[in-house]
Amino acid sequence: MALVHDWLTGMRGGERCLEVFCELFPDAPVFTLLHVPGSVSPVIERRRVVTSFVQRLPAAVSQYRRYLPLFPAAVRRFDLSGYDLVLSLSHCVAKGVRTPPGALHLCYCFTPMRYVWDLADDYVGARAGLATRLLAPPVAAALRRWDRRTESVHGFVAISRHIAERIRRAWGREADVIHPPVDVERFRIADRVDDYYLVVSALVPYKRIDLAIGAARRLGRRLRIVGTGPEERRLKALAGPGVEFLGWRDDREVAELYARCRAVLFPAVEDFGIVPLEAAAAGRPTIALGCGGVLETMIGLGADHAAPTAVFFGEPTVEALADAIHAFETAEDRFDPKALRARAAEFDRPIFKRRLFEYVHARWREFGGRQAC
Repeated sequence: MALVHDWLTGMRGGERCLEVFCELFPDAPVFTLLHVPGSVSPVIERRRVVTSFVQRLPAAVSQYRRYLPLFPAAVRRFDLSGYDLVLSLSHCVAKGVRTPPGALHLCYCFTPMRYVWDLADDYVGARAGLATRLLAPPVAAALRRWDRRTESVHGFVAISRHIAERIRRAWGREADVIHPPVDVERFRIADRVDDYYLVVSALVPYKRIDLAIGAARRLGRRLRIVGTGPEERRLKALAGPGVEFLGWRDDREVAELYARCRAVLFPAVEDFGIVPLEAAAAGRPTIALGCGGVLETMIGLGADHAAPTAVFFGEPTVEALADAIHAFETAEDRFDPKALRARAAEFDRPIFKRRLFEYVHARWREFGGRQAC
């Protein structure tokens, strides 16, 4: 068995899923475009990691996304001969790996390549250089043509119904759904809550952190932002005195920040959205744009016969988010920390592990039977 993952440069949601795959299949090597040693958990670091030629390109560790047009060639150069089961975890090109004849290939898909589909304009942006703006459309078109080639994948598993629909639109394929895990045991309910709102996010354009900053400034609320990224300088220029940038923090610090915030602000359309579930595991609610995967995990204020875990707002504007913050503050006592944690527990790590194991084994039995016919 072989595992294929796009790149290993930090412990984000995709890598937390990969960690579970590694625990379930302890002898499988990990094939990946790029690995920054020490950037992922010991469970992954102890694995045999096979990298591509991208690893050896100039400044690849910090600027690997610039080599995006080379990624399809890099992933298809991996030699997987001798493996009869390949599990890819893909948000970019991992699902395009070349598999040997007779092997079963299952893909756990975080999203079709967002750089060239739904969010292509967000990734290029108005601040990109002239050369980038001129080259991006033909490069994206070529990558879309390559990305549509999914014949090597026998079965897709999407991280949400939202992504299953995106897979259907982009590739014309159906997908099962297994929601990613939240490690509930990492979090605790605090004995007191401080007077600040929280964002935990990479600082990239499509995350719309500018909306959170704008709403906090408009209302005069404290906002703490965990994360780094290419948008950091621009966002700091937008921020007022009540907005604090904390950079990346370790798991223990992030868990404490969740536990003591009033609520998490979540202003983007997300493929799944692990942050609201992490906040819920710490007993704290989320104020979220009512689109995407968050609608599959959170229960809105006003839902019938259910304890709320979130306040949704309908438009990606500062005004709509500010109104949602007001709505939350008016109904703040309706959010029960124990009910929030119970909701997160429905997506706990052991549940994900069991569902994933059952899915892979069922598909393997089905594939073996088909091969025997």
